[in-house]
Amino acid sequence: MRKSTIWLFTGVMVFAFLSLLYLQWNYVQIILRSQESQFREAVKRSLYQVSHNLELDETGKFLDDQAFAFGKKKYLGRRQSTTGQIISSEQQRLRVTPDGLTGKIELNVREEIDKQSLEMSPSYGKSDLKSTSQDMQEALQDQYFYQQNLLDEVIRKVIKSNEKPIEERVDFKKMEAYIRSELANNNLALPFHYAVVDKNRRVVYRSPDFTEDESKEAFSQILFPKDPPSRLYTLQVFFPTQKSYLFNSISFLVPSVGFTLVLLVVFTFTIFIVFRQKRLSEMKNDFINNMTHELKTPVSTISLAAQMLKDGGVAKSPQMFNHISGVINDETKRLSFLVEKVLQMSLFEERKTTLKMKEMDANDLLVNIAHTFGLRVEKSGGTLDLDLNALESTIYVDEMHFTNVLFNLMENAVKYRREDVPLMLVARTANEGDKIQISIQDNGIGIKKENIKKIFDRFYRVHTGNRHDVKGFGLGLAYVRKIIDDHNGTIKVESEINIGTKFIITLPYVKG
Repeated sequence: MRKSTIWLFTGVMVFAFLSLLYLQWNYVQIILRSQESQFREAVKRSLYQVSHNLELDETGKFLDDQAFAFGKKKYLGRRQSTTGQIISSEQQRLRVTPDGLTGKIELNVREEIDKQSLEMSPSYGKSDLKSTSQDMQEALQDQYFYQQNLLDEVIRKVIKSNEKPIEERVDFKKMEAYIRSELANNNLALPFHYAVVDKNRRVVYRSPDFTEDESKEAFSQILFPKDPPSRLYTLQVFFPTQKSYLFNSISFLVPSVGFTLVLLVVFTFTIFIVFRQKRLSEMKNDFINNMTHELKTPVSTISLAAQMLKDGGVAKSPQMFNHISGVINDETKRLSFLVEKVLQMSLFEERKTTLKMKEMDANDLLVNIAHTFGLRVEKSGGTLDLDLNALESTIYVDEMHFTNVLFNLMENAVKYRREDVPLMLVARTANEGDKIQISIQDNGIGIKKENIKKIFDRFYRVHTGNRHDVKGFGLGLAYVRKIIDDHNGTIKVESEINIGTKFIITLPYVKG
């Protein structure tokens, strides 16, 4: 699959996921706003009904008090004019108890009139019906004026009641019961804190758990709204669990959003794996191409040298024979080194290395490597210098692998030298605390800062990419870091473009 196709597929999927998340987020916001609006409306209805109930309670209280007062006053007035009270319409006798306070009425029913004598009487019908109708009208008129005077007096007292302090007008415990009851009627069984404040925001009464900070977010309802503005009081109610209540109402949407995020993460990881595998595939193809080119050169050289040895004239010239033998020997070593580098791939696949550790002198090791590698540096027109300053130079390493590490670093210096400047390669040793530092420094083309972090990755090749003008497999530095890590050491790089590169290996030395 081409990279452009992968990018197109990735773009479409990312757009689809982001659109889905956007729609879900908007849906959640809409539902949350709707739930919050419904919550506010329910609270306002509840608090309004609480205020109305308090007004009804106050009016009812005045009505009861005034009814008792009027009843007592009427009873005392009638007691002065007669010893009893007769209701004509019902033909019943009312007698008030002597204490005059309770107004308790005892009814004594009149003896039944002989119906037959009434029917025989010539005045029955007309006179009694007229008398009964007149008595009923008087009773209704008396009741009407009584109720009218009662209500007028109650209204006057209700109007004047705003002069009383709020503490005398409201039973706060009863008000709390009203709040709880009205909230329950609106399906809001939530804990709440409340307070009553005056027009200056001064707290008149508060529940024990109500704080000043809560008043900023509390719901408000004016108590007795028809009172003068200077004597208005406000009920404030705060719900500490309001946010959790609203979020719980949309909790059913959380799994869908969560699953979408999981799918997005899985998709992102999948795309990352696809690109990584594609990059590894490209680097492996590059490795195969380079490996074929690298192996073909020494094989061709050895084949040509072998054919020259068949020539009888070569055998008669010891100098030519030695030269061809040297070429075969050098190319054989080169071929063995290339094969060794190919075998290094198994180290990364198996994730483990079998090391044959032994004590070695780092200074002597560098001298031997310089003696072998110096000829190659000289052929490229450069110089190899040694600066051995380490006094404690005994290290515990695998000779073959550690030698390959130093060879790889020096070989990179030769490969990436500047064509217009003679190569200057310096190998140094120095002690740093309880460790020894081995550095390989050159004056080559250098490495860009953005590439320094990648040079230790497998198959990664700086500067050339997929081109083959510089030979290599892209395994050398990855192998170097793995071997150094297996030796419990560290390696770092210092490099500047067109100035050079310096690799610094730090290992613990063996104390004598």
